Amino acid sequence: MEQQRPLLYLMLAFIAFMIWSSWQERNAPPVSSAPTTQVTTAGNVANQADVPQSPNLTSASVAGVPTTNAVTGKNIRVKTDVLDLQISLTGGTVLQADLLTYPVSLDEPENPVRVLDVAKTYAAQSGLVASEGDPKLAPNHYAEFSTEKSEYILEGDTLEVPLVWRGENGLTVTKTFTFKRGKFLVDVQQTLNNQSGNTWSGSEYHQITHGTPESQGIGLGTVSYVGGAYYDDKYVKVDFGDIESENLKKQIKGGWAAMLEHYFISAWIPGPDSLNTYETLFIPERSSHILRVSSPSLSVPDGKAGIFKSQFYVGPKIQKNLEAMSPGLDLTVDYGIFSFVSKPIFWIMNRIQSVVSNWGWTIILMTILIKLFFFWPSAISYRSMAKMKKLGPKIKEINEKHKADPQAKQKATMDFYRKEKINPLGGCLPILIQMPVFMGLYWVLLESVELRQAPWIMWFKDLSVMDPYYVLPLLMGASMYIQQRLNPPQMTDPMQQKIFQFLPVVFTVMFLFFPAGLVLYWVVNNVLSIAQQYVITKRIVGDDAPVLS
Repeated sequence: MEQQRPLLYLMLAFIAFMIWSSWQERNAPPVSSAPTTQVTTAGNVANQADVPQSPNLTSASVAGVPTTNAVTGKNIRVKTDVLDLQISLTGGTVLQADLLTYPVSLDEPENPVRVLDVAKTYAAQSGLVASEGDPKLAPNHYAEFSTEKSEYILEGDTLEVPLVWRGENGLTVTKTFTFKRGKFLVDVQQTLNNQSGNTWSGSEYHQITHGTPESQGIGLGTVSYVGGAYYDDKYVKVDFGDIESENLKKQIKGGWAAMLEHYFISAWIPGPDSLNTYETLFIPERSSHILRVSSPSLSVPDGKAGIFKSQFYVGPKIQKNLEAMSPGLDLTVDYGIFSFVSKPIFWIMNRIQSVVSNWGWTIILMTILIKLFFFWPSAISYRSMAKMKKLGPKIKEINEKHKADPQAKQKATMDFYRKEKINPLGGCLPILIQMPVFMGLYWVLLESVELRQAPWIMWFKDLSVMDPYYVLPLLMGASMYIQQRLNPPQMTDPMQQKIFQFLPVVFTVMFLFFPAGLVLYWVVNNVLSIAQQYVITKRIVGDDAPVLS
């Protein structure tokens, strides 16, 4: 029937989208692992074009500043219970950040995920810029700092790492990183002690620099977003292409600037009440994409100290933690257009998980709740399909009677449906209402770091990756086939019927490579649907008639 063709097109479009998404996920930039080699350099630079200019700072004066590189012996190591960092004494740049509680894979538990990575030109920089225009009056991220130790290890609940810069004319700046046990959030304070005999005026800046990723999919955006973002009363993405094509410059109260990748994030969080300047910059010779935030100017009289405070986060995208740090930071867990479904799904799942402490059982219980929520719409649909099955012989008579006249056959069939109060598209309803929920859960499994490497039972050690033995996909295909047998033919055209008959095979092949947690949802949902559909069909068709076609 012509009215049923949109369902076929919808199903084919859905299959194409899921295949494309799976391909994108496999071609997205991989999460970095932490090699055993020591960081030895901050990267080669020809000038200081990546240093922000004060209002009176000319390009000539910038070029006149000698450049320095971090070398072996000029990096210090900072290790807490969750972080292992390499910080260069040149500028106090965070060159490398390993997340000790997040292994790259279950097969490599001793190899932590590396977020900041000098090999990717991915680093967190900070510094001060003097308003007078003389670079020697403030330490930017090329200035040389000193510290008492080459290694700092957290032993109590708090660890302070002070870096000291001594400039000309009695200026001293102490850049202090404060780490806390169990926290990926670092407090950063730059204290300028002015003994110069004059009032000092200037601002601080923080920036994240990132090279071009190895792969960015096919240009349509990877499944999981990799790139920059900032907050301006809303979540704004600024990808690498945007940074290359146009320099952003705008003032925002509070906010944050971040670089995102799958599951993990680095972000500078300035003072929430200050009017900060947000900028982007691209340096082609280094393929360096820079996202920067600068504070308002601060005046420090002679004999006084000026303090700049900010925070730096490098770690997993745990929504409740990000939300507590700064407004909108939790939006970096990007569910895309399905946020309206994904967010409530994750909220409920998080509550279930707090009770059962197993994400596999959480997905099963969540599926049952979703099924209960859609119980009545599904029941209406299944009744419609059962009626069509019961009246199948009469529909067949109409088809035979008007075999030579397709228009008359369609009119007679529709008149018959109206008379019997049957909705021929009723069987589409369970699939249609499932799709947004399915896609919402798909993005929850893809984006939520809480489900990364989450075990269930037996060989299911990580529900965010495919089932290594393909058991769940095969069960899904079998359950889909049984559902299809419970239904009357959805298409009168023989070719369309054959296409529908092959859908369980197509979905099975496609789901072989999907996250096991997603396939688990689909299997449980199908089993519950079969039980509901079987009972309803049995009641309407009767005990003597076959329920399975």
